[in-house]
Parts: sequence; structure tokens; C-alpha cells
Amino acid sequence: MNDQQQSGPERPDEPADVEHTLRLPGEQAQQQAPQQAQQQAPQQAQQQAQQQAQQQAPQQAPQGYPQYGQYGQQPYGRYGAQQQGAHAQQGAPSYVPSGPASYSPTQQQGRVYPQPYAGYGTAGPSYPQAERKEKRRGALWPVAVLALVVGLVGGAVGGAVVDQWQEATQDPGRTSGGLADVDTVSKAPLPADNGSIAAVAKKTLPSTVQIIAKTGGDESSGATGSGFFLDSQGHVVTNNHVVAEAADGGEIEVIDQAGKRYPATVVGRSPIYDLAVLYLKNPPKDIKPASLGNSTNLQIGEGVVAIGSPLGLSSTVTSGIVSALDRPVTTGGDANNVASYINAVQTDAAINPGNSGGPLVDMRGQVVGVNSAIATTGGSLGGESGNIGVGFAIPIEQVKVTADQILKDGEARYPVIGASVDSDGSGDGAHIKDVEKGSPAEQAGLEKGDVVTALNDRAVTDSPTLIVAIRSHLPGDEVTLTVDRDGQTKKLQVTLDSKVG
Repeated sequence: MNDQQQSGPERPDEPADVEHTLRLPGEQAQQQAPQQAQQQAPQQAQQQAQQQAQQQAPQQAPQGYPQYGQYGQQPYGRYGAQQQGAHAQQGAPSYVPSGPASYSPTQQQGRVYPQPYAGYGTAGPSYPQAERKEKRRGALWPVAVLALVVGLVGGAVGGAVVDQWQEATQDPGRTSGGLADVDTVSKAPLPADNGSIAAVAKKTLPSTVQIIAKTGGDESSGATGSGFFLDSQGHVVTNNHVVAEAADGGEIEVIDQAGKRYPATVVGRSPIYDLAVLYLKNPPKDIKPASLGNSTNLQIGEGVVAIGSPLGLSSTVTSGIVSALDRPVTTGGDANNVASYINAVQTDAAINPGNSGGPLVDMRGQVVGVNSAIATTGGSLGGESGNIGVGFAIPIEQVKVTADQILKDGEARYPVIGASVDSDGSGDGAHIKDVEKGSPAEQAGLEKGDVVTALNDRAVTDSPTLIVAIRSHLPGDEVTLTVDRDGQTKKLQVTLDSKVG
């Protein structure tokens, strides 16, 4: 499941020309309605006029607010040729998940996007456009300045919600009723039960960070996301799409839970798996690494917690369950048109722009995935509508392998068979388009025109499913391909080769 300026104690400043205040849906119309009634009726008829105006008020649409589901442009959203272990045909749709009970080009059910960077479009279905006032602020906002052009609610929702919350809690006496004046409840915090969401949050929040990536020193462009400490030496795991455009010549900053900022460099990236490892230039001595779990032990229905900085709101905790396992998901390509294929953990925990790279944690407080993508009901390419309860995370077992390769060699490798596949979504398997000479596929006897219907015991319904199945293994693994050739079923043993990516 990109992302945005931080909120809370160390939230980056908002734009110099914008200050946001929250107005709930219908609030503006309801406040104006009594005044309109008073102007149109004598004093003795005010009550009747007010009732009529209030009945009409909810029908008035907030002014200037984009329709629910409209999002800003995603800088990380280039859908290009797919150069993979089993290569998909160039031009194949790379923004839809695939596989059984998934989203396919023929189903037209939704789109999958890597979590966009803060400010490059946001979710906020219930908030009208914020008021605008002149006020000078700091300079960090340009990281998300595109929101002012195409989304605006990127800054409005994040800042306005926090401002409203602070206002409500600072003056409890303003609430209706008399409970605020009666001290009948202990103010001491309740202990967090082991295995509770509170206990998971307490354990994992100190290991979670926010990441700001600015492109080539250009204050007007960049991305933000989330991540977590991999070790006590200062290595951080995040999504490749969070830092990709700042990896060469840009600036990357990591912000910990306490709000302290650290410059960071990229140790290595894997566009294929949408993962990256960063290193803090001056790491603190009190780093608390995240506890890594085992995604192979996950069960559908068990509880999980997502932690990150959605919409720039740092240290945000949401919860849900594991909705599905081994979900084939394809996300848009990077700057070099390399798409990411994820053998994903699906969850209904709320994941929004800003959660990219953050941890998905089980109820033992162990990281079981890296939040990377969401499915949306956006009606057009590039459109998004925020969290709808369908989020995807990269399994931690894959993260461990890729991060270890990057730390040892500065690069990651992924398995290939040396064949390309058509991009059609026929549902009967992966159609082999070409076989490279001397490749493992050729040595195993795979031929052009073959239809792969299974890899080991895993059914293959289309090309992305085959690619994801291959990439869930390691280079050097031997796998069994079930192939349909002219109506006859064949079993082929293939030893996986590797490429850098």
C-alpha cells in the first residue's frame, strides 16, 4: 500500500499561503441556514423558516471539494513494459491484481496502486475544502506541494483533523452534559494487555519511522512514506517507490517516533520486490529494531496491525485481520518501467497514502509484512479513493531475503526461468510467448505456445500469477511446471536462474 508531511509534535509545516480549519460535511450550510431564514421571514416565523432551511441545508454540496475518489497525480505510477522472470508482454496492465478471486482486466473491479506519496492525492471522503488564509509557514511543505495543484485535501485533511481533535480535547467542559465536571473515572492509563492492539502499538511504534525523500534538491517535488528499523546499526526498510526518485542525487530524511530527524542514504533497492534499505548517516545509540516474525505461519482471519504515517499523520495505528494469503498483486512500474509483482498478504487494516513501507504486525508485535499497495474503486487510471479495506503487504520472509542480499552485496537478485509470457487474462493459465536460448526454461523443455497451469501445487491462472509464483522462490530452487501442450499435460522440472533487480 506515497505519502505526506508529518503531523503531531514534529509535523512539517504547511504551505506558506494556506491555513486549514475543519468544517464537517453540512456544517457550513446548517450554520448559514438560520441567517437566511431570518432575512426571509418576520420574527414570529423564524422557527418555521429555520426548520425549512435546515432541511434544505444537507442538500447543499460543499464548495470546491473534489468528488470522493478523486486523487492527485501519482509520481510513482508509470505502467510500462514488464521485464520479469517470466516476462509479461509489453504494454500489459500492471495496475490490477490478478489470480483467483482477485482483480483482473476482465473483471473491471478496481485498481491496485502502490501507496502514493503524501500530498500526491489523498483520501478524505467526508471533508469539504478547507478555508484559506494568509499565513507564513516553513519550507518543508514543497515535498507535497503537488497536492495544492491537484488535490488540496492532502494538506487540509491531515492538518484539519488534528487541529479539531486538539481543540476538542483541550476544553472538555465545552461538551454537552455534566460528565466533564464530575471526576468519577481514574485518570491513570490502563495497562496494555499482552496481545492487545495497545500492547502491539507500544512495542512497535518506537521502531517505526517516517521517511521524506526530496528529488535532486528540488524543494517542489519528492515523496514521503514509512519504514522501520531493521537493526540497531541504523538500517531502515521501506518501499522502493518511496525513495526511488531521490535515490540518485536527492535527499532522504528519516524521522523517528520522537520527531528527531536523521539524514539517510540508500544502501540498495529492489524495484522487482518494491523494497529498499536505507542507512542513517548519524544513527542514535538507542535504536529499537523491529521484531521480525514469520509470514509463512500467518492464518487467514488472525489479527494484524498496520503502523505508519497515512496522510502525513505520523505514528498512526490501525487494525484488522489477514484477509487472504498469497494474493498475486501487480503494481505500477518505477522510473525504468519495472513493475513489481507481489505475493501479497491481504488485509482489511486501514492503509492509506503515507503507509508505504510501514510494518504490518501480528498480535505478538512481530512484523509480518511491509505495507505496499491498496486496491481502490477509482473509476479511471490514476484515480484513487483511499482505503476500502483491501490492502496488500509484502511478506516478511521475502523482505528478509531481499534485505539480506542488499546488505551483503548492495543489490538484490530475483529468480527467473528465461521465458516471456503473454499478458492476456484468459484465466486458463500463463501462455508462453518466447523461450530464451540456453535458459532454464529451454533446458527443461518448455516451448513457445505452452500454457503453464501450475507451479508445484499452486494453480496458475494467468501470467502475473506465474510471475508471482516464481518470485516467491529463491534462485537455485527447483520447481515443477505443469504445462498444457496441444491438449496434453506435461510436467517439467526447472531450476531457477537469477537476475539483479
